[in-house]
Amino acid sequence: MKQDTLLRQLEDQFAGLARRLAPLATHRSLSARFDKQLFLTRSTQISDYLGETQENLRHLRTVAQEGNVVQTTWLAERLVAQISALQREAATWPLRQYDSAHKGASALRNSLLKHQDYEKRLVEMLQARETQLNCTTLLTEQQQLLREKTALEGRLARCRSALERIEDALERVVR
Repeated sequence: MKQDTLLRQLEDQFAGLARRLAPLATHRSLSARFDKQLFLTRSTQISDYLGETQENLRHLRTVAQEGNVVQTTWLAERLVAQISALQREAATWPLRQYDSAHKGASALRNSLLKHQDYEKRLVEMLQARETQLNCTTLLTEQQQLLREKTALEGRLARCRSALERIEDALERVVR
């Protein structure tokens, strides 16, 4: 009896949350929203997280009826954590509208071109440091060039990571 009441409360809470998140359900973000320990889906749409939570709710009801206390407890705790995470997402949504794959395609293309130019310049700078390193014989100059080269490699890695994110966002806009 008490278990049915708690399940009904969870279902009601989820139903309210689903209504609250309905306007955001098809919004695509640039990256997965939640920790992979909390949700199995790696989607960029809230609707997929809502679907997983709803499926867990159905599964909880089944496990509870079977009387499996350990699995019921674990699944209930997971479900509460998922609902809490979705509630935080709904509450903080206005603060994260920048994280959108729905930016205009032209803005994304401009950003892509700018980052491709950065990448090209960083590669050229890296090659120049490599050439200088091969030509110098002084230990202090070699150490300085190695530090510069390491810094440039880090910048290049971050630039390429940004390029991947922009390309992913552009691909989602075009789809």
